[in-house]
Amino acid sequence: MSTSKETVINNNKKLTSKSKDPVSLILRILVWCAAALTIMILFVIIGYILYKGIPNLSLDLFDLEYNTQNVSLMPALINTVIMTILSITIAVPLGIFSAIYLTEYARRGSRLVKIVRITAETLSGIPSIIYGLFGLLFFVTTLHWGFSMLAGGFTLSIMILPLIMRTTEEALHAVPDSYREGSYGLGAGKMRTVFTIVLPSATPGILAGVILAIGRIVGETAALIYTSGTVADIPDSLLSSGRTLSVHMYALSSEGLFMDKAYATAVVLIILVILLNRISSYTAGKISKS
Repeated sequence: MSTSKETVINNNKKLTSKSKDPVSLILRILVWCAAALTIMILFVIIGYILYKGIPNLSLDLFDLEYNTQNVSLMPALINTVIMTILSITIAVPLGIFSAIYLTEYARRGSRLVKIVRITAETLSGIPSIIYGLFGLLFFVTTLHWGFSMLAGGFTLSIMILPLIMRTTEEALHAVPDSYREGSYGLGAGKMRTVFTIVLPSATPGILAGVILAIGRIVGETAALIYTSGTVADIPDSLLSSGRTLSVHMYALSSEGLFMDKAYATAVVLIILVILLNRISSYTAGKISKS
């Protein structure tokens, strides 16, 4: 007992001496200053947008028909939801199944896995305007889809595919191997183990990647200007052109005539992102509890 007490006392002394170390104190101050600066910048940006945008919100902004009198954002809002659903529907299954193959079926450390990971990381760092030019050359021109929601959706799905694939892969790696071994010990096969044990356990991490992908889709502008176009109407079909909220806000600000409406659109865009994140988080919580 006396030895254990002496050990605790010595550890407390070491911690006290480290806390009095000037280098540790300086690092702690720098960490707190960096955190405070980040939070302050976040609140300043959001507060400025809300201050400039909320007074300009009106019922005319939510008319179904866009014209130069009301500068309605409702068509762009509907197009944003359509574009998000379309892109997620294409990218999520491909990303999840690719990550499952790389993690559960491919031989660990193989050359194929390394090449795919390097490629995914490289694609994650490519500017969005490059994806837009690729979509313009391939989907719009080569496939003759024209400026359409379909061309924009496929372009965005390619853009967010590396993000979903890498986050899903990390989530699968975080599942303990004991889960797999226990399932195999009970006689379950590879596929049943993956889809009934491993995948449900990794669902919160997978949905975190999906949430990040949704945020990138909603805030994307450059890639959509070259693929989906800037028509301010609700599309009749997926082959019709349409602008999203971010493109709508860019168009208003570039014209310079409706800056107040652009700030109001920014407020709606922030609210939409928060709602989508909350819905995704709620869904992730429900799935993890079940």
